[in-house]
Amino acid sequence: MPNQLKRSLLAALVILTLASTAGLAQYRNIYSDTANPNTDIAQAIQLATAHHKHIILDFGGNWCGECQVLNIYLHQAPNLDILDKNFILVHIDIGHMDRNTDVAQRYDVPIKRGVPALAVLDSHGRLIYSQKNKEGEAMVRSTDPQTVTAFLNQWKPKS
Repeated sequence: MPNQLKRSLLAALVILTLASTAGLAQYRNIYSDTANPNTDIAQAIQLATAHHKHIILDFGGNWCGECQVLNIYLHQAPNLDILDKNFILVHIDIGHMDRNTDVAQRYDVPIKRGVPALAVLDSHGRLIYSQKNKEGEAMVRSTDPQTVTAFLNQWKPKS
């Protein structure tokens, strides 16, 4: 069985399992196809600067099972607390790899390799992390919420 199919089936299984306990309906519409990512990022930079937070750019699509799982893990303890205290999260809809590709390129995010794909900006909007070399790919493809915790702790602002 090809790896992509295995990951998709595993993501679907995790979604079904979490849906029964976490109420998946609140997570289905993560990525808005009418949002303006440039405006959203500009607003996130203002908030991040004012509150000394970093920004996570989450590129994905509502059709993506792994994107749904990542979003669930981001909103579970202890990740939600780390996220709220340290980050502004911006979801960017990539359609079917045909929307906001210019934004992904600007932040060195290779969405053609698959989603979810992440970038982290400092509080002034400067890129400090992207998956351009596939680093961190295991985290966004993982079915383990602890890898999300480790990622958040690695990229949160230093005190």
